[in-house]
Amino acid sequence: MASSYTLGQHYERFVKELVESGRYASASEVVRDGLRLMEEREQVRAAKLDALRREIQDGIDSGPAEPLDMDAIKTEARARRRARNEAAARG
Repeated sequence: MASSYTLGQHYERFVKELVESGRYASASEVVRDGLRLMEEREQVRAAKLDALRREIQDGIDSGPAEPLDMDAIKTEARARRRARNEAAARG
């Protein structure tokens, strides 16, 4: 299935340089390789988007957030630090 596309002067020159350098045998190979790279990029993007959607749904499914008691959190952190310091002093 032959197709015809207009790339514009910049990309026409770029494709020509790649073929003339020997890296690709034809302009079609350049276009196929470019499309393959775009396809891979889109697959990665889709996978990241799916993962983000799962994380969002996990957050929604976890229910409403509970308020934090900052005084209790600070008290617990101080107790842990005190216990670590005492353990370090003993041994």
